[in-house]
Amino acid sequence: MIELKNLSYTYMKNTPFEKTALRDISFNIEEGEFLAIAGHTGSGKSTLIQIISGLIELTEGTVKIDGTSVKEKTARRKIGMVFQYPEHQLFEESVEKDIAFGPKNFGLSEEEISKLTDQSMKAVGLDLNLKTRSPFELSGGQRRRVAIAGILALKPKYLILDEPAAGLDPKARDKLLTEIKALHKSGVTVILVSHSPEDIVKFADRVIVLAQGKILFDGKPRELFTKSEILKKAGLMPPVVNQVVNKLIEAGIAINPEIMSIDEAVEKITEYVKDFSST
Repeated sequence: MIELKNLSYTYMKNTPFEKTALRDISFNIEEGEFLAIAGHTGSGKSTLIQIISGLIELTEGTVKIDGTSVKEKTARRKIGMVFQYPEHQLFEESVEKDIAFGPKNFGLSEEEISKLTDQSMKAVGLDLNLKTRSPFELSGGQRRRVAIAGILALKPKYLILDEPAAGLDPKARDKLLTEIKALHKSGVTVILVSHSPEDIVKFADRVIVLAQGKILFDGKPRELFTKSEILKKAGLMPPVVNQVVNKLIEAGIAINPEIMSIDEAVEKITEYVKDFSST
């Protein structure tokens, strides 16, 4: 479990450029969760995940990974951090060498490294025949998978992804996030930073919304997107389906988004369209 207690962070403290990014943040991330973190630009999302991963030094509050302070190297090794454009991290001459870079630095044997490389490639849907190819010859989506595979080869218990599908076309985006969901089902705890309401609803079990460095909402994605005031304060739009549902509610159609799943709402909308078409 990841435990955050009374976490605050201020950039350039005691200078004219002082800016508080996080204000008294406390919450836990349970093992096996798929947590989404959302909020507009400047809400504190990036600062939060960098503190959790140990990339920014903790100054106020505590962060513990399975009971050990994130300041300890043993705790940080349990965290895998994937940045917004992870393909920018690629530098080796082949896919295999890039993925194997981390495990090699941990002093693993060639046999162990080879096994981890294969496992990581399969986990993100990469064909093993790509091993000898230069990562720079691959498509954008494939390069993204190579970079994520390099993090997975380190066997993190907790995987943090900052907008991993940014810039991908809809098909590649859905494929990548489906593979991330499969990783979650295999036992990896996933923390996903995302601006996409559709992705949050489809993949996350829980969502935390930040605004001005504070937690504005912590709960189920389906519940979040029924709360127009919170969405407005956070600068978030509901998924397209929710927008349609809201329009139908305004038109007097019997749909209750608080107790109805997205699939049930879609079914209700389909029935309404059929009835309307037959009149």
